Amino acid sequence: MTRRITPGVAYGLLAVGAAAVSMLVSWTALAAQFDNNVYDFIFRVRPTERADAGAVLLAFDERTLHRYGGIAGMRPALTQALDQMAKAPPRVVAIDLTLTDPGGEADAALEAAFRRTPGLVLGCEMEPDAGGCSGWQDPVDLFRTNAALGHVHALAGPQDEINRRITLERVCGHTRRWALSLEALRLYKQAKFIESSPTDVSVGSTTIASRWDDGRPLWVRYRNAASVARVSMDDVIAGRDLERLRGKVVFVGVTAQSAVRDRLFTPLSGGLPMPGVEIHLQAFETMATGDLLYELGPFVPMLLALVTVALAAVIFTFLRGWVAIVCAAVLLLLAHLVPYAFFTRGLILDAFAPVAASWLGVLSCAGFQYFYVRRRLVVSEATTARYQQAFHFVAHEMRTPLTAIQGSSELMTRYNLPELKRKELGQMINSESKRLAKMITTFLDVEKLEAGQLELRRATFPLQELVDTCYQRAMPLAERKQIRITSEVPDDLIVNADRELLEYAVYNLMTNAVKYSAPETDVLITAAPNSSGVSISVRDHGMGMDAGEVKNLFRKFYRTRRAEQSGEVGTGIGLSVVQQIVVLHGGHVEVESAPGAGSTFTVVLPSTLH
Repeated sequence: MTRRITPGVAYGLLAVGAAAVSMLVSWTALAAQFDNNVYDFIFRVRPTERADAGAVLLAFDERTLHRYGGIAGMRPALTQALDQMAKAPPRVVAIDLTLTDPGGEADAALEAAFRRTPGLVLGCEMEPDAGGCSGWQDPVDLFRTNAALGHVHALAGPQDEINRRITLERVCGHTRRWALSLEALRLYKQAKFIESSPTDVSVGSTTIASRWDDGRPLWVRYRNAASVARVSMDDVIAGRDLERLRGKVVFVGVTAQSAVRDRLFTPLSGGLPMPGVEIHLQAFETMATGDLLYELGPFVPMLLALVTVALAAVIFTFLRGWVAIVCAAVLLLLAHLVPYAFFTRGLILDAFAPVAASWLGVLSCAGFQYFYVRRRLVVSEATTARYQQAFHFVAHEMRTPLTAIQGSSELMTRYNLPELKRKELGQMINSESKRLAKMITTFLDVEKLEAGQLELRRATFPLQELVDTCYQRAMPLAERKQIRITSEVPDDLIVNADRELLEYAVYNLMTNAVKYSAPETDVLITAAPNSSGVSISVRDHGMGMDAGEVKNLFRKFYRTRRAEQSGEVGTGIGLSVVQQIVVLHGGHVEVESAPGAGSTFTVVLPSTLH
């Protein structure tokens, strides 16, 4: 027995499928780019606001670049700026400038300025080669006496050129370097060491969760560039704005667009990328204020995806119509708001899996509900139409026995009839009542068979007996039109079928042949075995039909134009039921007809011959 899947199970399967597809796609580049876009959008919707972290950007800007002869004059300009800052000493100075190559006479003055600068951090870069990196490009040895070293690498992407993270640790040539911003934080916290474990990094009282096997990323909590405290190096050299630097963590670097090479876009970039030195300053502020962002692992998005599809399945299992649509819309809204809610708590959620799962779950369950309800409606309408047709069918076919019963009972009531005549009429009423009861049973069986609720009650019997029964019933109608019915059915032809249903089919074909034939003509019933089983044919000499009429002949309530013009009473139901009975037996009905040449209806039953 085939077990039907209930709607609840179907919704559950659709939900599981939606979750599985969402989870699989969440590992692709498409999902990564989607997550990036959601992250950037939330950043713009909820800009970072925090108290002053004590960091200032000392910018080697366009004005300074022009006044001091471009990049070639960078070291003398830096020396003068450090000498001026000694008058209002900052707490930490982190320099993101290229100091790898010797600079001649200017190096001695710069080295002296470095020795006078407390809390000094110099930037360094990895030296790439075909295998990854060959070593560190450190400042010249002269400058490293009084300075800590910190790498200046930031990460772009994944999947795009937007910087959202820096790496707190880089290893190259078996030498580890902490990030420039992290070294600045160490000096700011007056910590001797940066302590680390496989899962976090600690500087003084500040602990940052950052896994070693994930590259120790730090998600930078960017704020708008206009809110960053910055001072032009040209102003500092001129002795202006020195008090703004006192006790601060000063990040020194090139910001001039014509000279800087380490610019990256950030989530808050309008149309201009951000200089690398400013990225490191914002990374320092993120750590110094404890305004950290942590990325949730893959388990949470997958769990949320399962929850959303489960809710979608529950909504469409128990709710219908506008209520289900409104609840589904609320579910979609919540799925889109969840990443924002996590972000407000310093957590980064990969949004693709739950968002995609919510849409796939809602759309698949809503689509199933629509088509399921629509199918139920179609089935209901078809059932209603079938019972209406059955009612008309029964009313039509019962008219004859009811008329006989009514007429006979009226004669017996109104007239003083002889005993013999009364007995004859009584027998007719009894016979017609039995035929009416049998007809009702047959009609109900046909309806049950059409609905798949009744099995054929097969029996083995001679076909000649069935044809004779139909002949006896049809004779009164044939005699009124002086039509001769001839039967050519072999006595030894045995069939296996539902006798009552097959009798109805043959009788209907026989009476139709009589009704639509001209008076004083012949109706021939033949039967014979063939290669596929047995065939039963009823041939008349009636009005006939053209090909278009034959094509529509078995539609319920269809009557040909000639049949309607003949004056014969009919509803167009009988032949459709005949075809239904034959099809239920596994056979089919063939029709040969031509206008004015009569018709031949042949019932072909499958191999039920014994």
